Amino acid sequence: MSTDYQQAREALGMRLRELRFSSPGCRLTGEQLAGRYGWNKSKVSRLENGRQTPTADDLRKWAEACGQPGAYGELLARLRGFESHIRSWRRQLASGHKPVQDTHLGAHADASVFRGWESSMIFGILQTPDYARSIFTRYAELQRSPRDTEEAVRSRMKRQEALYDSSKRFHLILWESALHALICPPSVLAAQLDRLSGAVGLDTVELGIVPLSASLKIPPATAFWMYDDRQVIVENWHAELWIDDEVSVDTYLRTWRTLRESAVYGSDAHNLISSARRALNPRS
Repeated sequence: MSTDYQQAREALGMRLRELRFSSPGCRLTGEQLAGRYGWNKSKVSRLENGRQTPTADDLRKWAEACGQPGAYGELLARLRGFESHIRSWRRQLASGHKPVQDTHLGAHADASVFRGWESSMIFGILQTPDYARSIFTRYAELQRSPRDTEEAVRSRMKRQEALYDSSKRFHLILWESALHALICPPSVLAAQLDRLSGAVGLDTVELGIVPLSASLKIPPATAFWMYDDRQVIVENWHAELWIDDEVSVDTYLRTWRTLRESAVYGSDAHNLISSARRALNPRS
């Protein structure tokens, strides 16, 4: 968890404690507050000490219990401020995958130069509908989120229109393992690899692949996207990180450039894709 995020969460916790201590009439104890809503006794302490992120409903109840319902707007604004950088999947996927895809659609519309690194699956911007459908289904199962697979697929396909916008450029690097990952049926992966081969020829796309046999300067770890070298989006299992401070963005840019040194392009990249395609059906 980032230091800035934790500091903001601790600051919110201190504000919650202030409200509890200044309750009209008398000081509200943590035990009284927890008992009013049937919370675990330790929840009040975790929230006040910045060890747990409150929900909007937690904040509303807290303000009401402290006799200061007008403070809810301020508390919510604080929460939204630091959640804009760390966006938990639990909250983002409360209504399914389509809203998340729509958010990325908007971010893509505002940028011109994209850099991406992916080590485990094909970039969303290059996915076929069937491949994307498999990805959304698997993640909905993992995150136990609402199933809106078809709506999410349509939004992801809409984003791919940017590939044909001459004002945009996509500089993408894949680890070769992504070409072999069977997160979908073999027939779906085969069609996806065919689609990927076609992307090599797009004038808006520079697609590099880091071979499994390549010498690496750094481990091929977490996937990330960069928008105009000013914002980075990193996906973890629990959240998306939207990073825009200059020092961190520069770190990811150096990481991308370092990974690029091990990548192959053009016919060499095409050969790796073709080899992965043949492995799915040796007789073809």
